[in-house]
Amino acid sequence: MNLPNKLTVIRILLVPIMVIIPFLGIEGEIFNIPISYVIINAIFIVASITDKLDGYLARSNNQVTNFGKFLDPIADKILVLSAMLMLVEQGNIPAWIPIIVLTREFAVSGYRLIAVEQGGKVIAASNWGKLKTVTQMIGVILAFININGTNIFFNFLTCRLTGIELTINLLTSVMLSISVIATIFSGWDYIKGGKDLLKDM
Repeated sequence: MNLPNKLTVIRILLVPIMVIIPFLGIEGEIFNIPISYVIINAIFIVASITDKLDGYLARSNNQVTNFGKFLDPIADKILVLSAMLMLVEQGNIPAWIPIIVLTREFAVSGYRLIAVEQGGKVIAASNWGKLKTVTQMIGVILAFININGTNIFFNFLTCRLTGIELTINLLTSVMLSISVIATIFSGWDYIKGGKDLLKDM
Protein backbone atom coordinates (compact mmCIF):
# COMPACT_ATOMS: atom_id res chain seq x y z
CA MET A 1 0.00 0.00 0.00
CA ASN A 2 1.48 3.34 -1.05
CA LEU A 3 1.66 6.44 1.15
CA PRO A 4 -1.41 8.26 -0.27
CA ASN A 5 -3.58 5.20 0.36
CA LYS A 6 -2.16 4.83 3.87
CA LEU A 7 -3.18 8.44 4.57
CA THR A 8 -6.68 7.67 3.33
CA VAL A 9 -6.93 4.67 5.66
CA ILE A 10 -5.61 6.78 8.55
CA ARG A 11 -8.36 9.34 7.84
CA ILE A 12 -11.00 6.62 8.25
CA LEU A 13 -9.36 5.29 11.42
CA LEU A 14 -9.39 8.77 12.97
CA VAL A 15 -13.19 8.90 12.75
CA PRO A 16 -13.99 6.35 15.51
CA ILE A 17 -11.37 8.00 17.73
CA MET A 18 -13.11 11.34 17.17
CA VAL A 19 -16.51 9.83 17.97
CA ILE A 20 -15.29 8.17 21.19
CA ILE A 21 -13.77 11.35 22.72
CA PRO A 22 -17.04 12.73 24.23
CA PHE A 23 -17.54 9.47 26.16
CA LEU A 24 -14.14 9.59 27.87
CA GLY A 25 -15.25 12.10 30.51
CA ILE A 26 -12.48 14.58 29.79
CA GLU A 27 -13.01 17.64 31.99
CA GLY A 28 -11.80 21.22 31.73
CA GLU A 29 -12.02 24.06 29.26
CA ILE A 30 -9.74 26.09 27.01
CA PHE A 31 -11.06 29.57 26.23
CA ASN A 32 -14.50 28.44 27.46
CA ILE A 33 -14.45 25.50 25.01
CA PRO A 34 -14.59 21.98 26.53
CA ILE A 35 -11.24 20.23 26.12
CA SER A 36 -13.02 17.23 24.59
CA TYR A 37 -14.24 19.36 21.69
CA VAL A 38 -10.81 20.94 21.27
CA ILE A 39 -9.43 17.41 20.86
CA ILE A 40 -12.23 16.47 18.44
CA ASN A 41 -11.52 19.57 16.40
CA ALA A 42 -7.79 18.80 16.32
CA ILE A 43 -8.50 15.28 15.06
CA PHE A 44 -10.91 16.63 12.43
CA ILE A 45 -8.34 19.18 11.23
CA VAL A 46 -5.61 16.53 10.94
CA ALA A 47 -7.98 14.25 9.05
CA SER A 48 -8.98 17.11 6.73
CA ILE A 49 -5.31 17.81 5.98
CA THR A 50 -4.78 14.17 4.99
CA ASP A 51 -7.66 14.60 2.54
CA LYS A 52 -5.68 17.22 0.62
CA LEU A 53 -2.30 15.59 1.17
CA ASP A 54 -3.13 12.11 -0.11
CA GLY A 55 -4.52 13.46 -3.38
CA TYR A 56 -1.52 15.73 -3.90
CA LEU A 57 0.97 12.94 -3.21
CA ALA A 58 -0.87 10.48 -5.44
CA ARG A 59 -0.86 12.87 -8.40
CA SER A 60 2.64 14.29 -7.94
CA ASN A 61 4.28 10.86 -7.43
CA ASN A 62 2.17 9.09 -10.06
CA GLN A 63 0.69 6.81 -7.39
CA VAL A 64 -2.98 7.06 -8.37
CA THR A 65 -4.59 3.64 -7.87
CA ASN A 66 -8.08 2.19 -8.24
CA PHE A 67 -8.05 1.51 -4.50
CA GLY A 68 -7.38 5.19 -3.84
CA LYS A 69 -10.02 6.34 -6.31
CA PHE A 70 -12.55 4.11 -4.55
CA LEU A 71 -11.63 4.76 -0.92
CA ASP A 72 -10.72 8.47 -0.92
CA PRO A 73 -14.25 9.86 -1.55
CA ILE A 74 -15.72 7.34 0.89
CA ALA A 75 -13.26 8.46 3.58
CA ASP A 76 -14.27 12.07 3.01
CA LYS A 77 -17.97 11.27 3.36
CA ILE A 78 -17.41 9.23 6.53
CA LEU A 79 -15.36 12.04 8.09
CA VAL A 80 -17.70 14.94 7.29
CA LEU A 81 -20.98 13.13 7.99
CA SER A 82 -19.68 11.69 11.28
CA ALA A 83 -18.64 15.15 12.45
CA MET A 84 -21.97 16.65 11.39
CA LEU A 85 -23.96 13.95 13.20
CA MET A 86 -21.96 14.64 16.35
CA LEU A 87 -22.85 18.32 16.03
CA VAL A 88 -26.53 17.44 15.53
CA GLU A 89 -26.42 15.28 18.68
CA GLN A 90 -25.05 18.16 20.76
CA GLY A 91 -27.71 20.48 19.31
CA ASN A 92 -25.26 22.72 17.50
CA ILE A 93 -26.50 22.29 13.93
CA PRO A 94 -29.92 21.30 12.55
CA ALA A 95 -30.39 17.76 11.25
CA TRP A 96 -31.40 18.91 7.75
CA ILE A 97 -27.78 19.86 6.97
CA PRO A 98 -26.37 16.29 7.06
CA ILE A 99 -29.62 15.05 5.46
CA ILE A 100 -28.99 17.28 2.42
CA VAL A 101 -25.34 16.20 2.33
CA LEU A 102 -26.25 12.52 2.56
CA THR A 103 -28.93 12.80 -0.14
CA ARG A 104 -26.46 14.50 -2.49
CA GLU A 105 -23.81 11.84 -1.87
CA PHE A 106 -26.24 8.98 -2.55
CA ALA A 107 -27.35 10.64 -5.80
CA VAL A 108 -23.78 11.30 -6.98
CA SER A 109 -22.63 7.79 -6.02
CA GLY A 110 -25.55 6.32 -7.99
CA TYR A 111 -24.61 8.33 -11.08
CA ARG A 112 -21.00 7.22 -10.77
CA LEU A 113 -22.05 3.56 -10.66
CA ILE A 114 -24.22 4.00 -13.74
CA ALA A 115 -21.33 5.76 -15.50
CA VAL A 116 -19.01 2.83 -14.78
CA GLU A 117 -21.56 0.32 -16.09
CA GLN A 118 -22.03 2.32 -19.29
CA GLY A 119 -18.43 2.62 -20.36
CA GLY A 120 -16.71 4.47 -17.59
CA LYS A 121 -17.74 8.01 -18.48
CA VAL A 122 -16.17 10.42 -16.00
CA ILE A 123 -18.32 13.26 -14.70
CA ALA A 124 -15.82 15.94 -13.70
CA ALA A 125 -16.10 17.64 -10.34
CA SER A 126 -17.26 21.24 -10.62
CA ASN A 127 -16.17 24.35 -8.76
CA TRP A 128 -19.33 23.94 -6.69
CA GLY A 129 -17.93 20.63 -5.45
CA LYS A 130 -14.65 22.22 -4.42
CA LEU A 131 -16.49 25.05 -2.66
CA LYS A 132 -18.69 22.48 -0.90
CA THR A 133 -15.69 20.63 0.49
CA VAL A 134 -13.86 23.72 1.74
CA THR A 135 -16.90 25.38 3.36
CA GLN A 136 -18.07 22.11 4.93
CA MET A 137 -14.74 21.58 6.64
CA ILE A 138 -14.40 25.20 7.79
CA GLY A 139 -18.03 25.19 8.97
CA VAL A 140 -17.56 21.99 10.97
CA ILE A 141 -14.35 23.29 12.59
CA LEU A 142 -16.12 26.52 13.60
CA ALA A 143 -19.20 24.63 14.83
CA PHE A 144 -17.11 22.58 17.25
CA ILE A 145 -15.86 25.76 18.92
CA ASN A 146 -19.32 27.37 18.79
CA ILE A 147 -20.33 25.57 21.97
CA ASN A 148 -21.69 28.64 23.75
CA GLY A 149 -23.67 29.73 20.72
CA THR A 150 -25.55 26.53 20.01
CA ASN A 151 -28.39 26.23 17.52
CA ILE A 152 -26.78 28.19 14.71
CA PHE A 153 -28.64 29.78 11.80
CA PHE A 154 -30.05 33.10 12.90
CA ASN A 155 -29.63 32.24 16.56
CA PHE A 156 -27.61 35.46 16.68
CA LEU A 157 -30.86 37.42 16.18
CA THR A 158 -32.36 36.21 19.45
CA CYS A 159 -29.41 35.17 21.58
CA ARG A 160 -27.36 37.30 23.93
CA LEU A 161 -23.99 36.45 22.47
CA THR A 162 -21.43 39.21 22.20
CA GLY A 163 -17.87 39.64 20.98
CA ILE A 164 -15.97 36.58 19.80
CA GLU A 165 -18.87 34.18 20.51
CA LEU A 166 -21.21 36.18 18.28
CA THR A 167 -18.55 36.38 15.57
CA ILE A 168 -17.99 32.61 15.63
CA ASN A 169 -21.74 32.00 15.52
CA LEU A 170 -22.09 34.28 12.50
CA LEU A 171 -19.12 32.72 10.67
CA THR A 172 -20.37 29.19 11.40
CA SER A 173 -23.82 30.05 10.06
CA VAL A 174 -22.39 31.68 6.92
CA MET A 175 -19.96 28.83 6.15
CA LEU A 176 -22.53 26.09 6.61
CA SER A 177 -25.12 28.06 4.62
CA ILE A 178 -22.67 28.35 1.73
CA SER A 179 -21.80 24.66 2.05
CA VAL A 180 -25.47 23.66 1.79
CA ILE A 181 -25.95 25.81 -1.32
CA ALA A 182 -22.76 24.41 -2.86
CA THR A 183 -23.87 20.86 -1.96
CA ILE A 184 -27.17 21.31 -3.81
CA PHE A 185 -25.61 22.95 -6.88
CA SER A 186 -22.72 20.48 -7.10
CA GLY A 187 -25.22 17.63 -6.94
CA TRP A 188 -27.26 19.25 -9.70
CA ASP A 189 -24.10 19.61 -11.80
CA TYR A 190 -23.51 15.86 -11.52
CA ILE A 191 -27.10 15.09 -12.48
CA LYS A 192 -26.99 17.54 -15.38
CA GLY A 193 -23.59 16.27 -16.54
CA GLY A 194 -24.76 12.66 -16.46
CA LYS A 195 -28.29 13.05 -17.82
CA ASP A 196 -27.37 11.09 -20.97
CA LEU A 197 -26.67 8.06 -18.77
CA LEU A 198 -30.38 7.66 -18.06
CA LYS A 199 -31.62 7.70 -21.66
CA ASP A 200 -31.66 3.93 -22.00
CA MET A 201 -33.26 3.26 -18.64
